[in-house]
Amino acid sequence: MDRIVDIETDNLHLSVTRGFLTIGQDRSEIGRIPLDDIAALIVHAHGVTWTTNLTVQLAQRGAMMVLCAANHSPVAMMLPIEGHHAQNARFRAQWNAPRPLMKRAWKEIVAAKVRMQASLLNALGKEQGEAIGMMADRIRSGDPKNIEAQAARRYWPALFGPEFRRDRTTEGANALLNYGYTVMRAMVARSVIAAGLHPSIGLHHANRVNAFALADDLIEPFRPLVDAIVCQMIEEGAPEVDKRAKARLAALTAADLDLQGTTSPVSICGQRLAQSLAASFENGKLSLTLFSPPDPLGWSAIARHIPDGEI
Repeated sequence: MDRIVDIETDNLHLSVTRGFLTIGQDRSEIGRIPLDDIAALIVHAHGVTWTTNLTVQLAQRGAMMVLCAANHSPVAMMLPIEGHHAQNARFRAQWNAPRPLMKRAWKEIVAAKVRMQASLLNALGKEQGEAIGMMADRIRSGDPKNIEAQAARRYWPALFGPEFRRDRTTEGANALLNYGYTVMRAMVARSVIAAGLHPSIGLHHANRVNAFALADDLIEPFRPLVDAIVCQMIEEGAPEVDKRAKARLAALTAADLDLQGTTSPVSICGQRLAQSLAASFENGKLSLTLFSPPDPLGWSAIARHIPDGEI
């Protein structure tokens, strides 16, 4: 079970007891979660402490720890050093991958993202959906004309209204998007490590201070899934990043997608994409495993999903 655990209460202490993440407050235990269930531990609160033993055991299970700023964007991630039995060979294959293969991979990733954006807009009855869908067919190797950005300029106003601007520092929809993308980034980063790839060697993102460039590449087709939930939350009049909103966004990793004719959760789609990229690096032939955009009923199920235990 790939569970996203969010720590939002101040002054907690996190430790390990017999295979469980134990959450304590004022020297009393207030909760525990099996370590084997955890995909990522996201810490938002202040004054939280944890034991080294906890971080070691999370790393041994391939899970990660994410530290967030006040705007719900990640500022640090802790990942395991070892993630795959053939890691060294895959690092070398990734580093030595020919530039044309990297550019074709980026083309497929961007095209998948733009098609997802178009599919979401079409499902919502937005008129820009068809035009954005046509833009995906114009993307070339490496996206030299930056169709991704051109599509975004049409997509955001169509989804959230003409006054909306994607700004990571503001509240409301932007803060919800920040949190949702943090969940997706953690999921994708974990998949990258598990596939034996190095997270800082990206296809397109190449900022020298970005240790998770590859995760930031592979997350792109998953972003519209977050957008769908946030759009629904705004429509419901729930624009705050509260406990309920976090639970809905964290549950996104368990949402169902069509992966080459098979229904698979988002977390498995992330794993299969990373694994297919690793195989492409090793054999020198690009073959990415990408999920298909949901149909309108699928989009509605994703946007309206309420995790078990929520009301």
